[in-house]
Amino acid sequence: MSLCLSESQEIRHNFSGDRYRPSYHFLAPSNYMGDPNGTIYWNGRYHLFYQYNPDGAYDDAKRMHWGHASSVDLLHWSDHPIALSPTPCGPDRLGCYSGAAFDMDGVPSLIYYGNPGGICIVIGDDDLVEWRQNTSNPVIHKPSEGEVEWDTWDPCAWKYGDDWYLLSGGSSEGKDTAFLFRSQNLEKWEYVGMFYEPGDESDCSVPDFFRIEDTHMLLFASHEKGVQYYIGDYDGEKFYPIHHGRMNFGSFTLESGHMCAGLTLKTPDDRRIMFGWVTEGRKEEVQEKSGWSGVMSLPRELSLFKDGTLMVKPLRELEVLRNRHRKLGSRKLPAESRILADTIRSGALEANIRLDIGDAITVGLEVFASPAGEERTVIKYSRQNGKICLDPKFSSVSEEMVGRDMQEDILSFGEKGVLNLHVFLDKSIVEVFANDKVCLTKRVYPSLDSSVGIYLFSSGGNAKLLSFDAWDIGSVW
Repeated sequence: MSLCLSESQEIRHNFSGDRYRPSYHFLAPSNYMGDPNGTIYWNGRYHLFYQYNPDGAYDDAKRMHWGHASSVDLLHWSDHPIALSPTPCGPDRLGCYSGAAFDMDGVPSLIYYGNPGGICIVIGDDDLVEWRQNTSNPVIHKPSEGEVEWDTWDPCAWKYGDDWYLLSGGSSEGKDTAFLFRSQNLEKWEYVGMFYEPGDESDCSVPDFFRIEDTHMLLFASHEKGVQYYIGDYDGEKFYPIHHGRMNFGSFTLESGHMCAGLTLKTPDDRRIMFGWVTEGRKEEVQEKSGWSGVMSLPRELSLFKDGTLMVKPLRELEVLRNRHRKLGSRKLPAESRILADTIRSGALEANIRLDIGDAITVGLEVFASPAGEERTVIKYSRQNGKICLDPKFSSVSEEMVGRDMQEDILSFGEKGVLNLHVFLDKSIVEVFANDKVCLTKRVYPSLDSSVGIYLFSSGGNAKLLSFDAWDIGSVW
């Protein structure tokens, strides 16, 4: 059911000398990888499909396929043959765009936008390797411009009562919304209406709608600002957003190094796990020359706090990957200090850090930092604006890195004055979980051999390091 093992290993081995290729994050064997698609747990395995260009490490909409991998633990992955390819003369002849997986009464199924035809459904075998087109494809035709108010765009599907529902992303007068359809047989669909009133984003792409605890969540992406979500009420045909939040902060481009799209699955123990596609932050010609492009974020566990806001934590199974442990004891961080975290080096690392911000104006740490600080990626909390920030302005002295916009968001404190940072470093990606409320993700490309240090700092006042635990993380490949 997997690719020839030696072939897959050889392809990945060819990149073993690439200093920027992550070692414990998921990425395709080679070439361009985009949106996560069709995430599902089936017959004892987790399956991850993704937008894939087999021709090279560049975005080519007319060559979009679906790559495929599976795992028993969400950590170690087996590569499978390409799942979906454009069908000559078929509705998806110009690309198999994004979509989702669903359980069709015991039959594994994928739903996606086939360019230029419309919404397509395919049915799989128990291994999710062989796929058969629905004879009615496209089950919803792409409408002519101005013909109707709805559009066909990155669908997902679910069953509610005796009926099937299909959600197509889109926009209305330049604002995000989605369009709901209903069917009894998955072949003939009727348009129900706009799923929610248009918001303030440019569009709703790669929508993923699901129940989370006693409410509902719509995870989506906009082509301007990347991954975000609504939490709200659902009455079976209409969604009423109450809370809006982001998982990407700033603009999105193929050179931004930001998180563009996300998708979730449900585990057997009822956890909601999210994957996110993180683009490269290097010039596109550099990506193409390198032979690979795009990384998935670490799997994230989504749940809710008592006040109904989103809790975001790293996948608990990641602890299995921990190797050599180092620990720093508590120590003072005087104002204007920059203190090296002895014996702990950036690279492929996990760190749990607890800081008492005291009366400091700014407190945090530098990772992938050179001794003199000419290269450093800064993770900091500012009392002045109440924000947690991941700043890559000085991450690299190389001109190949162009995605230098900050990731930052307002951060509230549960335990007064204590900042909890759960940090993951993996060659060229940094993920920071702060107080389980915010996760900041960014691609960085330190180019100096000396940029391996981790420094703690405080400015404008005194702070204190309460604890610092770090583990090396080995390659999952």
